[in-house]
Amino acid sequence: MPPKWWSNGIRFECQGSGKCCVSRGTTGYVYLTLVDRQRLAKFFGLSTREFTRRYCAKTHGQFHLVDTEGPCQFLEGTRCSVYDGRPTQCRTWPFWPENMSPKAWNRDVAGFCPGVGKGRLWTALEIQGELDRG
Repeated sequence: MPPKWWSNGIRFECQGSGKCCVSRGTTGYVYLTLVDRQRLAKFFGLSTREFTRRYCAKTHGQFHLVDTEGPCQFLEGTRCSVYDGRPTQCRTWPFWPENMSPKAWNRDVAGFCPGVGKGRLWTALEIQGELDRG
């Protein structure tokens, strides 16, 4: 198998633009694992059950944040109001499997996200770890 285009690593550091939260102008689900719901419940000082009742819906057997008319309900301006408790889907951006082809990276990430090319160098091993978590 040939080396991945990112085998020498990628520089990335969140710049707090909030662009990843608005999905390039469209809305989509923020999916939540049980661990995500537990982490967010703790962040809010709620039981997992109460957090799920207040903030989640279930579609096709998967929990997600309640759909809102616009970006994520926890986005305040360009900042995530639950950053320390944010879901895995948000924690692993931009290292999502669908972003990691050279074409998708250049089209959907590098020209869109101001954090690309900034900050520390994520090693190939770290990137693969993020891909595996997501």
